[in-house]
Amino acid sequence: MRAPAPAALLLATALALAACKPVSFTAPDAVAEPPRPEASASASPAGTATTDADDNLNAVLWVQRSAEYQANAISIFRAAADHLDAALKEPNWDALVPEEREQAAPAAGLQPAVIMDIDETVLDNSPYQARLIADGAEYDEVTWDRWVAEKKARPVPGVVEFARAAEARGVTILYLSNRAVHLKEATLANLRAEGLPVKDDSVFLGLGTHVEGCEQQGSEKLCRRRLAGREYRVLMQFGDQLGDFVEVVANTPDARAGLLAQYGDWFGERWWMLPNPTYGSWEPAVFNNAWNETRQARRARKRDALEQNR
Repeated sequence: MRAPAPAALLLATALALAACKPVSFTAPDAVAEPPRPEASASASPAGTATTDADDNLNAVLWVQRSAEYQANAISIFRAAADHLDAALKEPNWDALVPEEREQAAPAAGLQPAVIMDIDETVLDNSPYQARLIADGAEYDEVTWDRWVAEKKARPVPGVVEFARAAEARGVTILYLSNRAVHLKEATLANLRAEGLPVKDDSVFLGLGTHVEGCEQQGSEKLCRRRLAGREYRVLMQFGDQLGDFVEVVANTPDARAGLLAQYGDWFGERWWMLPNPTYGSWEPAVFNNAWNETRQARRARKRDALEQNR
């Protein structure tokens, strides 16, 4: 995941895009990395589409109830496990893009690690999203913090087996998440309870982690990836958003397609993308990141973006 931005995002986004600086694109008015689904239980006139939380119904239901979602996630982690030994044997194998690998910390000779996003990559937060649908609500910091404090998130299928296989090979698991640092204790307790390796508290690189010599831009993960690269040779990265792997400067469909074209060969080898149809920075990209527009206006932009080929 993908990550909501601070309340100042509406102004910051315009300024940052103009200056070509990275910003957070997933949602406004938040500091954590949880969902931001469509949500409003308002009624609609007869014959018109509703704009309520059930817009996310099929996506959340697919994650929770389909064998296909489980098979997809398991396939990704099993395929990644098959690449671990090759990655360990190759001294120059590195899952950080060259611009994020600082010259003072060349990958060769460092201890191996794997970077993993948490939400919808390691931990499944679909029950929280299901609550939003049931309540006709949308993401907010208070309900998200309460959910994290419950420590009820279950592991994504296949992740525990992969993480344990990596740990058995001496690979440290780094949890690079846009969950805010004040959620660290509850998050690590949740991870440990579900059998995921947690070497020590330092493996949690949450939003708000200080990185010497690197200025944090919104909820971009660039600085924290650089921090990981100072101490570790990063064998692989796992996430459910493009921003989990590389800096996203402009959150537009064309720019995102450009990143995929540039780094497409990295996926399935160094980078591993988990499915997440429920939220993400792909969504605001199609309505020009205009969180200041009404929910109905944003939804209309998304409908306009559909390709019908007729």
